[in-house]
Amino acid sequence: MKKFLGFALILVLSIALAACGSEKDKSGSDTEKESKKLVVGASNVPHAEILEEAKPLLKEKGIELEIETFQDYVLPNKALKDKELDANYFQHIPYLEGQIKENGYDFVNAGGIHIEPIALYSQKYKSIDKLPEGATIIMSSSVADHGRALSLLEKNGLITLKEGIDKTTATTKDIVENKKNLKFDADYEAALLPKIYESGEGDAVLINSNYAIDAGLNPLEDSIAIEDSESPYVNVIAVNKGDENKEAIKALVEVLHSKEIQDFILEEYKGAVVPADK
Repeated sequence: MKKFLGFALILVLSIALAACGSEKDKSGSDTEKESKKLVVGASNVPHAEILEEAKPLLKEKGIELEIETFQDYVLPNKALKDKELDANYFQHIPYLEGQIKENGYDFVNAGGIHIEPIALYSQKYKSIDKLPEGATIIMSSSVADHGRALSLLEKNGLITLKEGIDKTTATTKDIVENKKNLKFDADYEAALLPKIYESGEGDAVLINSNYAIDAGLNPLEDSIAIEDSESPYVNVIAVNKGDENKEAIKALVEVLHSKEIQDFILEEYKGAVVPADK
């Protein structure tokens, strides 16, 4: 009887220890398999759409991607600074550099992803050479876009900018020749430009492709002039300095550079959005 009780006690203890070990192993295993959560702020189009396409690829790497969408160019950087976001994906390099300089943000570019050519649209004229003397060109109040807009007009022979300047930071004050005496109205937020265009204000409106596409415009078909593929305005993943070395951020950039995502960009946007060189 004593031997039986002793054996039973050993058996119970063995089962208990095995159960504890199993629970520990299970707990450890679950912890290892837990997804890392990555919160990324983005504009609706095309940024959030591209990130949605990247979600399953990131999930395979154990990363859960949460996307927060924004309708302007100011709040995503504030949210990143306040660490409400792990990264944001909405801005091009000149804008990012301007925001860092203006606001003292400690951000870095973790990787360039795509280019959205800016384009000129008009309800009144079918081609850029039809713009009349004294035509009013409407563009965003974002100074970071002015050099880009003016460079497009210069490339199409409407204006000439000062020699030797950095055209990404050019303003209307840098115009040295204005063949048609164009007037410039830059009092509107970028997000409002499609509505300005639809209402027929001004003679032509310069609209960023993300807002144009979001409003149902096709930059390649509906514009009267568009940037070419040599644009320096690469849209990037921006993060707080030091976070570019985090594995989850590296994985995000790697996935966005993947053939699957690059093919999606090319097929989905038909040239209105193009992958950037890695």
